[in-house]
Amino acid sequence: MAVPLSEFADKMSDITLVIAKEFTRRATCELFKGAITMPQFLVLNFLSTRGDSRMSDLAHFMGVTTAAMTGIVERLVEGGYVTRLAEPNDRRVIKIKLTAKAAGLVKKVHGQRRQMIMDIFGRLSEKDRQDYLKIITEISGILSNGETKIS
Repeated sequence: MAVPLSEFADKMSDITLVIAKEFTRRATCELFKGAITMPQFLVLNFLSTRGDSRMSDLAHFMGVTTAAMTGIVERLVEGGYVTRLAEPNDRRVIKIKLTAKAAGLVKKVHGQRRQMIMDIFGRLSEKDRQDYLKIITEISGILSNGETKIS
């Protein structure tokens, strides 16, 4: 049975809120205990994946100004999650580096999220998981390319 696009959008809106709420409720890591915020975790995850990065690269990734990124990074420095390093060849360039504390946190959060996803998606058939992954990957690509515009 075909579902009109507007009805689909309403259902998706409701479903994504439930999924976000339940993922948050089931998570037991520091991220959801208030130790760090989601934007801070996104920065830590970026650094974990990409390595030491300039403030401008972090700001670009997060879609914020370098001034706003300075505030996020400052709180991470105060929490012992990152350090600032001056570039040897150009002391005006500051790179942000993960600490061992942050690397451990990122690893722990990824492990917890992985287990939660396995618990949830283990209840679905292999075909349903493959179909879901295909669709969500396409959606991620659309969002990453900025193809959707909210008016």
